[in-house]
Amino acid sequence: MKALLPLLLVGQIAFPANSVEPADQPPISTTLKIVYDNYVFDEKFETDWGFACVVTGPDKTILLDTGRKSDILLANFEKMGLRPEDIDVVVISHNHGDHTGGLLPFLEKNPKVAVFLPAETPNDFVEKVQQLASETTAITESTDICDGAVVLGPMGDQIIEQALVIDTPKGLVIVTGCSHPGIEVIAKRAKGELKRDVYMVLGGTHLLRHSEEELKVVIDELRKLGVQKVAATHCSGNKAISMLKDAFGDEFVKVGVGRVVKIQSE
Repeated sequence: MKALLPLLLVGQIAFPANSVEPADQPPISTTLKIVYDNYVFDEKFETDWGFACVVTGPDKTILLDTGRKSDILLANFEKMGLRPEDIDVVVISHNHGDHTGGLLPFLEKNPKVAVFLPAETPNDFVEKVQQLASETTAITESTDICDGAVVLGPMGDQIIEQALVIDTPKGLVIVTGCSHPGIEVIAKRAKGELKRDVYMVLGGTHLLRHSEEELKVVIDELRKLGVQKVAATHCSGNKAISMLKDAFGDEFVKVGVGRVVKIQSE
C-alpha cells in the first residue's frame, strides 16, 4: 500500500488569551456555511442525512465533512455560491458514510486540497484519497492546520471522532460532525487544551437517543463550561434541539442546510 504522507506533528497548541485588532483594520469575521444537513434552513437547498460545513475566516478555507451524496453536496455548493476549488483544506470528522460519502467525487473536482483524516480511516479509503488529493494527513493528536484553525485530535472509545476548532476574537468556535464522544466532552477538551473560552458549538451533537434526564446533564455541563451559543443540527434530534433552545434562549442559533452563520468581532 502507498504510505501516508508524513503526519503533521505539533507541539503545544495555544491561542493567545486575547485577540487585539489594530484600529485601522476591518473587523475580523468568521463565516460558517452549512452545505449538507438533514435539517433544512433554506428550502432552496436539498436536504439529506449527513453533514458538511464550509468555514472561512482562518488563513485557509476549510470544508468539514462531505455529506453522504456528492451530487447533493455539489448542488448545494453551487446554490451557496461556492465552487469546489474555493476549498483549501478538507477535514473529515469520523469514518461514517454520511460524512465521507461526498469526498472522493469532491476531490475529482478539486485535487489541490489537503485532506485531514482520522487516524483510524480504513487503508483502502486512505489510498483512494491519496490518489486524488495533493496532501493526505492522518490526525493522531491535536494539529494546527492553518493560522486560526485546529483539528482537535482523536476522541472517544468506540467511534473515534475529531472536531474542528476556530479561533475568533469572541472565543472558540467548535464545528462538529456528530459529537459521538459527547458535545460536552469535546467542548471541555477544547477549552482546556486551547486555554480559551468556547463561544459557540455548531454541528451534530448526537443527542437524538438521549433521555430527558440525560439531556439535562449535557445542557448543564455546557452551561458550566461557559459555552455561550449552541447551534445543534444533523444527528441532534428534535427533543434535544427543543431543550437546548429552551435552555439557551436567544443564544440558541437555528441552523440547517442553507444557513450562513457570521461571527464578527466588535
